[in-house]
Amino acid sequence: MMDEVYFKRIMTSVLLILLIVLSFFLVKPILLSIISGFLLAFVFSPVYDWVYKKTKSKNLSASLISIFLILIIVLPFWFFMPVILEQSFGIYQAIQSFDFVTPLKTIFPSLFTSEGISKELVSILYTFTTNTANYISNAFGQLLLDLPELTLQFLVMAFTFFYVLRDKDELIIYIKSLLPFSKEVENKIFEYSRGITFSVIYGEIIVGILQGIAVGLGLYLFNVPNALFLTLVAVVFGILPIIGTTIVWLLAAIYVLISQGTLPAIGVSIFGIISNFLGDFLRPIIIAKRIKINSALMLIGMIGGVLLFGILGTVLGPLIIGYLLILLEAYRNKKMPSILLQPSEQAKD
Repeated sequence: MMDEVYFKRIMTSVLLILLIVLSFFLVKPILLSIISGFLLAFVFSPVYDWVYKKTKSKNLSASLISIFLILIIVLPFWFFMPVILEQSFGIYQAIQSFDFVTPLKTIFPSLFTSEGISKELVSILYTFTTNTANYISNAFGQLLLDLPELTLQFLVMAFTFFYVLRDKDELIIYIKSLLPFSKEVENKIFEYSRGITFSVIYGEIIVGILQGIAVGLGLYLFNVPNALFLTLVAVVFGILPIIGTTIVWLLAAIYVLISQGTLPAIGVSIFGIISNFLGDFLRPIIIAKRIKINSALMLIGMIGGVLLFGILGTVLGPLIIGYLLILLEAYRNKKMPSILLQPSEQAKD
């Protein structure tokens, strides 16, 4: 009898593992879309709770929030994509026609004393600018070719977003039922998970987007060429810790200083300083009473995430490392906080 029970348990475990592996390969092509749906559901969860208090209907509340999400994604893409394509082509032409050699001769004249070295440097610069311009052009061309697949991925994300938003309470209960920890450890894991997710998404992503928009507003008001494309670059750099938007608005201010004069350059710089202020001021407020993850790990997670998952890796990388640290903290089971993961000072108070 014991052998039969043991055999059934073994077979059940093997069957479960097999189904998990098959399910992973089944959802692998759309896995990032599913994860995106979960993350967006987390972002819009407070809005959903507010709408649900008004409507008293989960389906209606989730539907209204889903329609709103679709509009804020599709409409900007629909209206701005032609402009972005045009501006990227303008940057493509500008990079190819820009003379990098003359400024370098002025700044580093010793590099161009030898004719052989001079020709080699010119060849390297020409190859670099051509490859960069081609990369920009090919990236947008590939985006158009992948549009049908991107549409399917978007639909998966939208459906995931709707159902996770609607059934989030039941989903949390189900996940807790699967965890092999005590109630105290479960509560600690979920508290830390919310804190890290909140810090990464709101503290890094949302603030980075606001910083990029502030820079973009300055670029637009002072007629910097290709302002929309540069705004997107500023948003990406704003999200990445340590790098920031300074590299974008500072180079733009230098360009405006040379081409338009002092006052427009000061104007662009003011909006750049406002962008930096938003990062310095809002991030501590947003992550107050939340879990802090070491900045070096945040940067490593973002860079590794981008290399593995693409642009979505800016979110997934730090979250993966953060959740790993949470489990390590649960395993450590120490009262003394880790140097890599700890509550903020306000939370300790």
